[in-house]
Amino acid sequence: MSRHQSAVRDLQSIQDFIRWTYSRFLQSDIFFGHGTDNAWDEAIQLVLGSLSLPLDFPKEYLDSRLTANEKKRILKYVDRRIKQREPLPYILGEAWFMGLPFKVTKDTLIPRSPIMALIEGEFQPWLQQYPLNILDMCTGSGCLGIAAALTFEDATVDITDISEAALDVAAENITMHDVNHRVTAIHSDMFTSLAGKQYDLIICNPPYVDANDYETAPKEFHNEPQLALTSGDDGLDFTRAFLAQAANYLQDNGIVVYEVGNSEVALQDAYPDTPFMWVDLEHGGNGVFVLTKDELKTLQQE
Repeated sequence: MSRHQSAVRDLQSIQDFIRWTYSRFLQSDIFFGHGTDNAWDEAIQLVLGSLSLPLDFPKEYLDSRLTANEKKRILKYVDRRIKQREPLPYILGEAWFMGLPFKVTKDTLIPRSPIMALIEGEFQPWLQQYPLNILDMCTGSGCLGIAAALTFEDATVDITDISEAALDVAAENITMHDVNHRVTAIHSDMFTSLAGKQYDLIICNPPYVDANDYETAPKEFHNEPQLALTSGDDGLDFTRAFLAQAANYLQDNGIVVYEVGNSEVALQDAYPDTPFMWVDLEHGGNGVFVLTKDELKTLQQE
């Protein structure tokens, strides 16, 4: 009898499948880092998510018995997670960011940017004025731009990406969160479709993973779109081009909030005279800096 046949026969309840999935995960070499950081939480999310149940599903109902189709769906998802090393949000088609659900596909990165903490703090103390015009570049699923729109309810937000497939997903998330009247998805290769526009706040979580980090990354990351992850040998190809142009698209008191992750050291080496303001991130993470328009103008003159 196969492992699946045995599981379908022997396991009956939601709790049974959570425990079984947890054991399977502990026996595997999967990497956690796309919404959870341990096997138990991942098992709970997979089982409840596959049953379209909320994470706060009442514990007294965890002994509910499952149908044969529900069991098979869980087994299929566990196999995809372990054998194909697919991150769980892709399997479920949904990720959570700032307490909000976002549709995700393999055309988008899974939301996890530490810029979330800055949105929650309304970008203080760096913003000098209420941002009426916001740009979220390299938006992917749209999570940063949509979260900013929900935080700054009087702002209009442009979200851009070079990937039309990613923008299709972002458009669905715009509709899901009912911000169609204030958030516009624009297909653009960096600033090419934004001529004449200026913003009070530019947010950017670009591709920044260097070649070595990408090659040695856990297999889960190779399920994400490489276009959204890598940017040359040192991870800074996109960033160099961005820094050379960004000042032209900022209002006088505007700021750029930009993530470079582990490429922080390479960036400081490449721009030793630039006063990057590196942010102390409340929920962890690294490599997020803030620059003003005047600081960016100095870069353009170099």
